[in-house]
Amino acid sequence: MAYPFQLGLQDAASPIMEELLQFHDHALMIIFLISSLVLYIITLMLTTKLTHTNTMDAQEVETIWTVLPAVILIMIALPSLRILYMMDEINNPSLTVKAMGHQWYWSYEYTDYEDLNFDSYMIPTSDLKPGELRLLEVDNRMVLPMQMTIRMLISSEDVLHSWAVPSLGLKTDAVPGRLNQTTLTSTRPGLFYGQCSEICGSNHSFMPIVLELVPLENFEKWSASML
Repeated sequence: MAYPFQLGLQDAASPIMEELLQFHDHALMIIFLISSLVLYIITLMLTTKLTHTNTMDAQEVETIWTVLPAVILIMIALPSLRILYMMDEINNPSLTVKAMGHQWYWSYEYTDYEDLNFDSYMIPTSDLKPGELRLLEVDNRMVLPMQMTIRMLISSEDVLHSWAVPSLGLKTDAVPGRLNQTTLTSTRPGLFYGQCSEICGSNHSFMPIVLELVPLENFEKWSASML
């Protein structure tokens, strides 16, 4: 999760988030180089009185500043499209979980089990135990097995919501009457926090998401205890 005064993105806990972090650094380096070049040219033009007459009317310069931006855009677009298709790909999920957004809580249903579903409410600040995080802890965490492909089906029962977990690279809109799909895979165990990322009413800030990723054996024990 994020820590105070953090400037960068959260540490990646899924292959998709690792790709997104790499693309972020790739695009940022291109922006940095372009900004440096433009700043250098502006500084040069403002600090010298000399003018190179050959550059005022030259086909070569026109060609360069037309072709170069197109090449830069292709360098950004190709990895972006690759990640976009990776995020949409679903490969034989081992588990399917349906998340329903409500005003203002989430409900989860494990569709591979006959009767495994629960609601997840934020724990009020007055009920927090020492060490628990304000506005992020819930009474029922969504427990999932790590290192397995999990399909998330996301919808809403009232207004627009958005199911987002930054460290896993997940953000999917919950739309009433529509079932959106995304893939979830974690490379390591742990607690991963998220929040509704679509303004959904007065208590929009009070419907957090907590995923507890555990080894498969622990998940089987948890699911057996919940049935």
